[in-house]
Amino acid sequence: MDEGSTAQTLLQAFMRFKRMEWHQRNVLGYKPSEIKLLFCIHKGRRADSPGMKLSEISQTLRVTPPTVTQLIKDLESNGLVERAFDPTDRRAVLVRLTPKGDALTAAASEAFVRAFEALVAHLGEDKSRQLALLLNEVFQYYTTKEPPAPQPPVKKEDGLC
Repeated sequence: MDEGSTAQTLLQAFMRFKRMEWHQRNVLGYKPSEIKLLFCIHKGRRADSPGMKLSEISQTLRVTPPTVTQLIKDLESNGLVERAFDPTDRRAVLVRLTPKGDALTAAASEAFVRAFEALVAHLGEDKSRQLALLLNEVFQYYTTKEPPAPQPPVKKEDGLC
């Protein structure tokens, strides 16, 4: 891949996002993992249940149960979630948002919307729509494509470096 290739330019753009760690920034003073867990509980609410089981949260977020337990402890100490035994299965623990947790989830959602509205204002409607379409295509490409087979390292004497 030569220095000026389109593939190289794309790779550099993706690497800049990774280095910037924009997805790891705190939101309203909370870690992204904590906000993600609050959104998970909010979205996972069911009218027929007073909360989500730890196992459901773990599966939804694709993290280990001990990771969820630690996050729940931290959020509980901040008054954002509460735990209770499942009335139908005393072995299971249910987690639900407190009113403070509901308020923080709503505020975080509004903060995300404002951030993307600012990006739309910066790029303009047309470029923003185009970016969204392209990012969705990239996602589709990488979620349906087989990963490339590992290639042997290229030696300098091959004249490619």
